Amino acid sequence: MSASLRVYSFSLKRCKRSTPKRLATINQKEELWDAMKVTACVLGAGLLLFTALESSAWYVQNIWDTWGHFWQTTWLKLYYLLEGKELTLFLLGAALMPTLAFWCFNGILMVADVTGKPTFITRYRIQLGKNDPVDTKKLRQAIYTVLCNQVFISFPMLLSMFYILKWWGNTFSKELPTFRWFLLELSIFTIVEEILFYYTHRLVHLPLLYKHIHKKHHEWTAPIGVVSIYAHPVEHILSNMLPAMTGPMLMGSHIVSIAVWFSLAVVTTSISHCGYHLPFLPSPEFHDFHHLKFNQCYGVLGVLDYLHGTDTVFRQTKAYERHRVLLSLTPLSKSIPDAPRRAQ
Repeated sequence: MSASLRVYSFSLKRCKRSTPKRLATINQKEELWDAMKVTACVLGAGLLLFTALESSAWYVQNIWDTWGHFWQTTWLKLYYLLEGKELTLFLLGAALMPTLAFWCFNGILMVADVTGKPTFITRYRIQLGKNDPVDTKKLRQAIYTVLCNQVFISFPMLLSMFYILKWWGNTFSKELPTFRWFLLELSIFTIVEEILFYYTHRLVHLPLLYKHIHKKHHEWTAPIGVVSIYAHPVEHILSNMLPAMTGPMLMGSHIVSIAVWFSLAVVTTSISHCGYHLPFLPSPEFHDFHHLKFNQCYGVLGVLDYLHGTDTVFRQTKAYERHRVLLSLTPLSKSIPDAPRRAQ
């Protein structure tokens, strides 16, 4: 073999050996670049949203000011009626109001789950043929667990939160927060909840923790609203309570802001578990798919799932196409049906 051929053969072998490494490097660079683009898009969208809110907030603030006197007067009446007793005010806002919101909303859904009526609700079922009707024995067990979590876990944690907020000194102010401050707080609460819930949720999906803790929640592969807080006590602390509580504690929020936030939080998590894609409400398709497939869609908003690639399977399904607010009365299961299963 000539010298030139030997050199060419050596170069060819070296190229073949280095090709996988080069491809891996290229793939890593592409993934990094994709992640940077996604991050830039998220931050850019957040900046645009903040600018839009700032522009519209002035107009909304005028409306808020019109009602502001009414709400301020109402708050002061309640404050003086309870003689400014901070613990009583806190328990009314942070415990009683969200609990009533949870059971009133889920009470309506449970009637539909058990009786199949009204059809206005049941026709929007996501997993067709599941919980139709719901197993009442399984439902009673879920209600018992939820009540235990609320009484023996949530209540003591809220008492701890009360003393942390007292340290801030703003929670029971006679003056209500401005509308702009309230919007800012809700934004921060939502971001904090998304981060904490996503990572604690992935944590309890580790095999050891899943087996002993999170598997309880996943007994419902087709969830219903009340099972949103059907969970092992450890999971209820880590994934249900702390993500919602941390934002208000960091901000030293007013009790009225906390009451609204907690009520929104329990209702939205109930919607995400309810099993019905109802008109004009947030889409529950994302979290419903998590209960169906277990290893997809860990978060609330879906931003971290997109960044971490934990929604790739979901994005290839009809459920992803249905994952939007329904603005008509036609069920999305009819307008965007699942592909027919192949005969085995």
